[in-house]
Amino acid sequence: MNNRPHGAPELRNPTFTDLRQSLAAGFRDFLAAPGPDLFFASFYVIAGLVMGAITYATGTTFWLILAVMGFPLIGALAALGFYEVSRRRAAQEPLELSKVAAVVWFHRGEQLPWLAAIIIVAFLFWFFLGHMIFALFLGLSPMTNVSTSLEVFLTSEGLMMLGFGTVVGAGFALFVFAISVMGMPMLLDRDVDFITALLRSIAAVRAAPLVYLCWGGVIGMFTLLAMLPMFLGLFVVMPLLGHATWHLYRTLSGQA
Repeated sequence: MNNRPHGAPELRNPTFTDLRQSLAAGFRDFLAAPGPDLFFASFYVIAGLVMGAITYATGTTFWLILAVMGFPLIGALAALGFYEVSRRRAAQEPLELSKVAAVVWFHRGEQLPWLAAIIIVAFLFWFFLGHMIFALFLGLSPMTNVSTSLEVFLTSEGLMMLGFGTVVGAGFALFVFAISVMGMPMLLDRDVDFITALLRSIAAVRAAPLVYLCWGGVIGMFTLLAMLPMFLGLFVVMPLLGHATWHLYRTLSGQA
């Protein structure tokens, strides 16, 4: 775990073929190591169910909308375990959960938690700003529970709120995606500080925005769809996207 290469690698621009091949490789990794994958994904399934239960019980399910829209922001945090599974499989190392978890635990004192902290702060700030957007457009509306007040979203104020909130949320999603899509796997693969990793990740996205934005769209769409059946789809989608992102990073860094 301490013999990682030093410094950030050079990343070539991705192609749509790279995206397809990475998804296929990610699916193969999921089939090869379902145990560790389901373990790490379960944290996010449980978090989603608890979040939904709390907001429903307190009659504040409008908070659940913010959480669901912001869930892709923190999806990157689940990826470390999936990255390690893919790395170990390529290196033909044991895939036992205890060994994968040991690597994840090792990184608690490395650079990765700093990048994770930025993502968490962005998620929490989205919650704060999202609540302000609700209050700005719908503060005078008689809505305490979106499950019984869905028609409020069809008013002019509701439609403006949805449009403005979508633009703001997209900005948050783009920021988190840009710093993490190559930054997170780089911190597992290389001995590099988190500032260098996030800057190199942002530079990669700026160099090939169309392909990366399509990749971000796939991640966002898959994640949101996976939450519809009571978050249970995350058991499959989170590992698939985590493995695929690792393979994309390895391909672009010339290590595949």
